[in-house]
Amino acid sequence: MSDGGCDHIRGIGDVKHEKARQCEECIKIGARWVHLRTCQTCGVTLCCDSSPNKHASKHARTSAHPVIASAEPGERWLYCYPDDAFAEY
Repeated sequence: MSDGGCDHIRGIGDVKHEKARQCEECIKIGARWVHLRTCQTCGVTLCCDSSPNKHASKHARTSAHPVIASAEPGERWLYCYPDDAFAEY
């Protein structure tokens, strides 16, 4: 990414996309999710903060992986947790 957001977002070269339309952690515990986000460091797809388990933000805090991309059809944006920054791509 050449513009927008913060240094973390600008450091994203190629956006990682979901491998499957499901939260990997919710599947393990039989939970449901609202929206999906894909970590731009490791590629894991997890549920958003509107979902009961908030797996994407938990992952960001515990792994120090700062940037996620929406994994929702038609959405093309990145979000950086530590900088509270947003950018479309």
